[in-house]
Amino acid sequence: MKVVITSTAKILADPIDMHFGRAKVFILADTETGKAVAHDNAQNLHAAQGAGIQSAETVARLGAEAVVTGSVGPKAYKALQAAGIKIALVEAVCPGTEALRRFKDNELPVLDKPNSEGHWV
Repeated sequence: MKVVITSTAKILADPIDMHFGRAKVFILADTETGKAVAHDNAQNLHAAQGAGIQSAETVARLGAEAVVTGSVGPKAYKALQAAGIKIALVEAVCPGTEALRRFKDNELPVLDKPNSEGHWV
């Protein structure tokens, strides 16, 4: 399964980014091969608006089946759901390697609604 981990840096062992749409980096990890590739999200980091939707489109283009993050706003949630991408929640900052392990072990709750009101609220 291909999983995107929101990250503060380009290495999976670095801390996750708790904000989906404005995450600095998306790390696409393949749970079967163990391969992980970082994808810069700078274009959405400081976007005036639409960061969540654009980030969801990026994640869908990467072929992700799930996202592991700390928060997702309503527009990003709707876009991820429309793309069939599962959203797993980490409650606190941790290394991406730990977040991925917890995801693979089914230890993370799956969101059934947005857990953030969005960036500008």
